[in-house]
Amino acid sequence: MDRNTLVAFFLIALIMIFTPYYIPPQEQQPIAQKTHIDSLIAQAPAPVIKKSIANIPQIKASRKPGAEERVVKIETNLYRATLSSINGGSLKAFSLKDYKQKDSSFVELINGVNNQNLLLSYLSEDGEIVELSEPWELSYESISYGSKKPSKVSFLTYIGPNNNLPVEKTLVFYPDNYSIDITVDFSGAKADLLNGNIILSWNGGLTSTEPNIKDDQTYFYSYAFQGGELHDLKVKKDESQKDDLPGKTDWVAIRSKYFVTALIPERPELTLGAGVYGEYKEKETYSASLMMVGSAPTTTKLYLGPLEFNRVRDLGVELERIMNFGWGFIKPISKGILWLLKKMYTWIPNYGFVLIIFSFLVKIVVFPLTKKSYQSTQAMQAVQPEINALKEKYKSNPNKLNQATMQLYKEKGVNPLGGCIPMLIQMPLLFGLFTVFRTTIELRGKPFGLWITDLSAPDTIFHLPFTVPIYGDQVSVLPMLMVVSMFIQQRMMGGAGQQAQQKMMSYFMSGFFFLMFNNFPSGLNLYYTLFNVLTIAQQKFVPAAGKPAK
Repeated sequence: MDRNTLVAFFLIALIMIFTPYYIPPQEQQPIAQKTHIDSLIAQAPAPVIKKSIANIPQIKASRKPGAEERVVKIETNLYRATLSSINGGSLKAFSLKDYKQKDSSFVELINGVNNQNLLLSYLSEDGEIVELSEPWELSYESISYGSKKPSKVSFLTYIGPNNNLPVEKTLVFYPDNYSIDITVDFSGAKADLLNGNIILSWNGGLTSTEPNIKDDQTYFYSYAFQGGELHDLKVKKDESQKDDLPGKTDWVAIRSKYFVTALIPERPELTLGAGVYGEYKEKETYSASLMMVGSAPTTTKLYLGPLEFNRVRDLGVELERIMNFGWGFIKPISKGILWLLKKMYTWIPNYGFVLIIFSFLVKIVVFPLTKKSYQSTQAMQAVQPEINALKEKYKSNPNKLNQATMQLYKEKGVNPLGGCIPMLIQMPLLFGLFTVFRTTIELRGKPFGLWITDLSAPDTIFHLPFTVPIYGDQVSVLPMLMVVSMFIQQRMMGGAGQQAQQKMMSYFMSGFFFLMFNNFPSGLNLYYTLFNVLTIAQQKFVPAAGKPAK
């Protein structure tokens, strides 16, 4: 491989590797919407959403005598949940049956930071924020275990100056769905709502579920979707930020690398604004809230589960827009790759073997391009002695040297860019592969065999007692095999007449990729290693331009 090609690959690799960390998605400002709002909204004053809650005195709703915390256990085909009467129904635990931690326990999405979720608050007639965070009464309970019927739990509390105005919250859990319907009824207590509005909040974001917490936190975000525009919030170390966004809201969400919690109103026209909040002190945490009309019952869907493309897309609210499939022109390729991998998995229930077959398929698809690239490079090597002679002949006349070189290329039928262009054409596919292997949940926790127990994580065999910059502290096997195959491929491309600069670049590229790929998922390294091996085989049997095959 000539020096220009190596430099091109080096720069493209830098862009591909570092973009997810240092170039976050461009923040979109919400577009003001002028929408028709029904009579319920017309009767409500404009929301006080621009005023920071931190500057308003907060009070708690009075606890009704005898209302102690009640806990309800919910189990469906997909998760086990513990529901508390605090906040009128908040989740104290939410364990996903289909996803495991490193210790083989179920993934738990609730921790001590985010257990104050599904909080209801409002602005009282006294102008104070009232948080209904005390235990409510358990008013109805219908739990279905091991059946196709949904489970339903209702809580009741009373507000107002005399604690006589009823508020009810009802949660419905479905057996084969990560969505939970939350119906809030303030209609009997609307007299205590100063502006007729209520706020439903999810505080504390999601807990980190991955062994590599730093990598997991790279994907921590809070979002609001309004008028077709996605507003995202990401805070830096030792920073906090609060964005209040007035207007009709389709949903708010908080994500980690593989999981998401989202509040999706059944009737977005009854929403009056959203809030997204982020804080990065000791931990990086996010919150999100919806402001809604409180003069009539409202239903909001809570999606709490995996960022699995089909499930998220089937919600029908464009929540899949928070998923990372690359830049605009890369997204269709990434989605196509994901679809094909999942389709193959239905026939081959091991993603390791799926990736092996997929490597063969990709090599077949790009074979004409790589063949053209290799033949062009070999043709360049064939005329290299004549180019060196021209350099010696016209070393004092650069213009004459350029003219003579171009004339030589024309006579020999050699395109100096012929080796790079076919490789560059493949870049969208490589970008798509990189994105899918690094961020999709389908490979998470999926073993291949032997020491490769999780295709979404490095295939670590042991840890060093110290950390090496860029490399980390883990020692993995596949990055070594990948770099060896890459080095052999480069030497074959360079041939025996490889110049000192080309050899140095080859060594540098191999070392650089070894350091970087040591932290990459084993599925990605498995694919690249096998792809390199197939490329070596192709180089061995592809004839030089104009020469017959052996």
